[in-house]
Amino acid sequence: MNKKIFFKNIISIFMVCVFFLTNVFCLEAEAEEELKEASGCTFVINSEFVPAGSGLFVNRNRPMESSSISYSIYSDGSDLMLTNREKGENEGKTHDGTMETMAKLDKKSYEKMIASAYNGEYGEDVGFNVSSFENITIDGYPGYKIVASYQPSNSQCIYQTVFIIRSKHRIFTVTYQRAEDDECEESFEISAGTIRVK
Repeated sequence: MNKKIFFKNIISIFMVCVFFLTNVFCLEAEAEEELKEASGCTFVINSEFVPAGSGLFVNRNRPMESSSISYSIYSDGSDLMLTNREKGENEGKTHDGTMETMAKLDKKSYEKMIASAYNGEYGEDVGFNVSSFENITIDGYPGYKIVASYQPSNSQCIYQTVFIIRSKHRIFTVTYQRAEDDECEESFEISAGTIRVK
């Protein structure tokens, strides 16, 4: 598979991953957990990454370098100011459960859901495997650091590190993804060390 096709596959799979991270994990939060409100999440990225769409940054040397960084936010909207018309449109609508946030997410459930998404996208078993699943806290906000890999047919192995940070009304995700021959692991580690939530 040439680099250009590989890069396009990385982007499409990345978008599938973002969808699942922000919309599929409708797991019930523990009743006693009281999450803090957060207004935003920030992090620093190396200048070799350039914007390529909403929340997506790709290596400026693409398609020769297929590494990418993505950022997404899911909000339940309850902390936003709405006009009277917007309030009327939302009246009677029930909460879809997404912001019952991932309090019970674990390695097995994450691996099963993301593997299903990737296998569906590629039309084959890509061997999605979670090698590390950690509960983390960033600036007092709970979340997860997930390290995984997968390998479609006729392709290099793809490595992925995902940070999911939970707050009262928002979920933030930062995903670092690279192919086996992309030399950006150190750059990703430095960037991950700058993730802040406030």
